Amino acid sequence: MFHPPSPPALHPDQIAVLQRYYRWQARLYDVTRWGFLFGRRALLDAIALRSAPQRILEVGCGTGSNLLQLTRRFPRSSLVGIDVSAHMLAQAKRKLARWPNVELQQRHYFEPLQASFDVVLFAYSLSMMNPGWEDAIAAAAQDLVKGGLIAVVDFASSPQPLFRHWMAWHHVHLEGHLLPVLNRYFMPLEIAQPRVYAGLWRYLRYIGTAS
Repeated sequence: MFHPPSPPALHPDQIAVLQRYYRWQARLYDVTRWGFLFGRRALLDAIALRSAPQRILEVGCGTGSNLLQLTRRFPRSSLVGIDVSAHMLAQAKRKLARWPNVELQQRHYFEPLQASFDVVLFAYSLSMMNPGWEDAIAAAAQDLVKGGLIAVVDFASSPQPLFRHWMAWHHVHLEGHLLPVLNRYFMPLEIAQPRVYAGLWRYLRYIGTAS
């Protein structure tokens, strides 16, 4: 099921920028990002060890790769994937055509959906919400059921100014800003920040629970 766009309520400039960026990136995304997007499968495995969710939300679902893995792990669950990019969602729609338990929506996530989810997943999406990432974390805290899980894998930090500048050109911030705010809203259950490429950057893998 694919819903038409919801009118953006906040941060319209940022949404327009990402729309333009992913217009050209969507078809190449899965084959070009494998060397950057570490830790996604490990995060999904950790979710499966900790939870048997009935309702899952992925924020910034992109081309639907994580949703496809989640449907295979939780075939009886109801999944919702949201993204601001119509081009990325078009790829996801094709990928998930055989899975009627997945709903795709084109929209932002700067306010809660007013729904109850057992898991809210952010996979390499929070670091691109600039501005808006803290609003998204706060929205997840409201959309999770008590005891539900927030699961995050994302870029964390880099000691190299030139690399940070290059990633910022691609709309990604690596300022170590996500973890303190996640810990403000959630009780952490798992935190890891592995280094990759000889320490060029660290990525964050985080699971927390709603109080």
